[in-house]
Amino acid sequence: MYNRENQILEQYPFEVKQTAKGRGALICDTDKGLKILKEYRGSEGRAEFLYCLLEFLKEHGQEYIDCIVKNKEEKAITVDVDGTAYMVRDWYEGKECDTKNREDILRAVQQLAKLHKIMREFPQEIPEYLKGKNNTLLLENEKHTRELKKVRNYVYSRKKKNDFEQKFLQSYPMFYREAEQVVELQRKELERTDTDSIYGICHGDYNQHNVIFTSKGLIVLNFERASYDVQAGDLGNFMRKIMEKHNWNMGLGVDMLAAYEKVREMSIEELNQLYIRLAYPEKFWKIANHYFNSSKAWVCGRNLEKLEKIMEQNEAREAFLLLMKQKV
Repeated sequence: MYNRENQILEQYPFEVKQTAKGRGALICDTDKGLKILKEYRGSEGRAEFLYCLLEFLKEHGQEYIDCIVKNKEEKAITVDVDGTAYMVRDWYEGKECDTKNREDILRAVQQLAKLHKIMREFPQEIPEYLKGKNNTLLLENEKHTRELKKVRNYVYSRKKKNDFEQKFLQSYPMFYREAEQVVELQRKELERTDTDSIYGICHGDYNQHNVIFTSKGLIVLNFERASYDVQAGDLGNFMRKIMEKHNWNMGLGVDMLAAYEKVREMSIEELNQLYIRLAYPEKFWKIANHYFNSSKAWVCGRNLEKLEKIMEQNEAREAFLLLMKQKV
């Protein structure tokens, strides 16, 4: 493997001084700064699009970003003799966004708003395979809701129920009702929303691990999952994970929304989309799905702990969602 990596790196216009394993990749100290070599699973066309997008961001104020380094043949990816594709990108050392640090969180939200604002100005035509479909999330949530009912029927049929199963049946009506209400709202929104107003290029995997604080400033990494979709999805995914860690603290939620809108104001349609992403009981579905697909003879105590936690948090969660609903 070492020789393979060396052979790949020899095809790039820099000299490698030292390498180290990290993040499932090879971090390289070169005469042109830190680089990272990582296996790439997408198409060549997607890689070229990503190269152009990152260069566009760099030209529009995002000076430090993990731009793709083209090889000596001016290609965004390099293919090994066995057909495995690799990509080299600029890399930076720093600390990840601290999910316990309010300032880190709000700066990360503002940075996301900046990226969304710039990416809406990207002039190139978006390839069809990068465009999300209007009903993708609706179909996904409809599927998850059916799965919840399936798990409920299975648990209900068991004669001897363990602690987790009893707690699941206790909490099921509340969370299932929430799921149905969100799916119904999604159907209505799909009929009346002007999709052009809510779509733009998304990061696709915006989380604390991809937001790095360095001496050069805040840097966002790993745009591999970038797509043309509902930009509120990026904010919703980030907010949900942070709010879960902070027991759905209303003040923090309000500050996160304000931090985003300080940079880029959201339309009513976008706020509705954000509400949908926060209101669907995603965590409850994940716990139920994990239980159903694991051994029923031995239920992990962690599942019960997670279920009890989201039940305890749900009052605060509903209070924040009610506040959001009043906003839209």
